[in-house]
Amino acid sequence: MATTSTTGTITATDGTTISYREVGQGPGLVIVHGAMQTGHSQIDLARALSTEFTCYLPDRRGRGGSGPAGAAYGIEREVEDLDAVLRATGARYAVGVSAGAIITLHTALARPDALSKVVLFEPPLGLGDVDLGGTLERFDREIAAGRTAAALVTGMRAARLAPPLFAALPRPVQEWLTGLMLKSQDKGGGEEPTFRELAPTQRQDITVVAEATGDLARYRPVEVETLLLGGTKSRPYLRAALAGLEGVLPHARRVELAGLDHGATQNAAQRGRPERVAAEIRRFLLPAA
Repeated sequence: MATTSTTGTITATDGTTISYREVGQGPGLVIVHGAMQTGHSQIDLARALSTEFTCYLPDRRGRGGSGPAGAAYGIEREVEDLDAVLRATGARYAVGVSAGAIITLHTALARPDALSKVVLFEPPLGLGDVDLGGTLERFDREIAAGRTAAALVTGMRAARLAPPLFAALPRPVQEWLTGLMLKSQDKGGGEEPTFRELAPTQRQDITVVAEATGDLARYRPVEVETLLLGGTKSRPYLRAALAGLEGVLPHARRVELAGLDHGATQNAAQRGRPERVAAEIRRFLLPAA
């Protein structure tokens, strides 16, 4: 298996540097990570696909080796970045994870010539009843005040991604436990940035979700062949979003992964199940024997 990765950079439309990891051999496949992650968060997934595909794992702007988000940040910037990576590498396939799936979907809508097939893993498109504007205001206040644990809890509560037992706790207890987790991460090393380092980037993902909120019918013009992928243990709104897209996208099919949840694409060390996700991606992208 071709598992050794190299790094490279491309320059986005607005001049921002986008860093990426490359691993594998074969047709190009870009993997777009989600919130509180960098490209390395899906390196096990890329390695599982590396004998069939050359996988590119960009650090979305504002994280890892890439440049800042910039004052004009929004889905349009992210689409430009993904389009730049696709064009620079010649890749025709993309896998988007969570907020990265929203970006991938919008790229398929705005740049249909850039992609042949896409995989969308649980785009968080079902949060229309959440006051995301208010969430951003509170998040910004907490980050500015150095209350990182509080800001992370604000984002997590808005995204409804906390484990059920944690979600049932009073907010002060949630913040206290999150603070303990941050202190524990501060003591260790590793290739992944800590949640404390990534915390400010959660603003970008809230922005992406807020801009994408609305009628799913807006995606009906997407002509790119699409695999809608999710887990049976994921939150109901994520599963409902996939079902809604299945009814809207003209060339989509949906696969549910039994027993998996929103973290399935992550590295095995983060309790992901990348091999199982890779098997479905491989089945979708490779021509039938």
